[in-house]
Amino acid sequence: MKIETTDMLGRKMELHQPPERIVSLVPSVTELLHDLGLGDRVVGITKFCVKPESWFRSKTRIGGTKDVKIEKVLSLKPDFVLANREENVKTQVEAISANVPVWVSNVVDLESALEMIKATSELTGREAAGQDLLAAVRSALELAYTPPRPTTTLYAIWRNPWMFAGGGTYIDSLLQRFGFRNLLADQPRYPTLTPEDIGNHRPETILLSSEPYPFKQKHIDELAALCPEARILLVDGEMFGWYGSRLQFAVPYLAGLRRSIET
Repeated sequence: MKIETTDMLGRKMELHQPPERIVSLVPSVTELLHDLGLGDRVVGITKFCVKPESWFRSKTRIGGTKDVKIEKVLSLKPDFVLANREENVKTQVEAISANVPVWVSNVVDLESALEMIKATSELTGREAAGQDLLAAVRSALELAYTPPRPTTTLYAIWRNPWMFAGGGTYIDSLLQRFGFRNLLADQPRYPTLTPEDIGNHRPETILLSSEPYPFKQKHIDELAALCPEARILLVDGEMFGWYGSRLQFAVPYLAGLRRSIET
């Protein structure tokens, strides 16, 4: 039996329901597939799909998120591939799509993350597990701490040059939801700032993500010289950037982080 579906970019496709040989090109989606109980039905992942560790060690790796080995993907004879608009390269997705249905997510905020979880669980025949996960996330959101006022924030993702999360990103959505007023919300995607720019913004809080750049104490010291009144913290980037089943843990983590820096 085949069903018609539409991905988060509006691309229509047909696929077997449920698919039996799945390839994931997205680390957070790989973790979601594991937590939905897909097990042996997932036959390929990227070299950055490090969670769960057992899958990282045992599943076939098909390259990175930006350098997918297309022939290796096709050699696995998948009947369904999961990709993401931001994390994967359009031309590579299109090349795979010529042979296999590729469902592309477009996660830009909390609501679209929940939509992605729902769709993925339905398309893979794991509706009940998906509903349980969504219920857990929504319950955590209801209980999450709400600060009396937002703290002005910069969220750094890279150095040389300094890059930060801007508006229209999943990270920005989480910052806003948990009481961090992103000072770059009016700038799209991931803007760069000079050291002078950083100082001129005078943030109350600067968050240094653990990924993709390995920030260390020396970067805290560098920013402290630019923004002597700011609280500067190293934070778990997976909690801010992995938009699958990690959300059930990200919600209490982010709420707790915000409570810890109450202003």
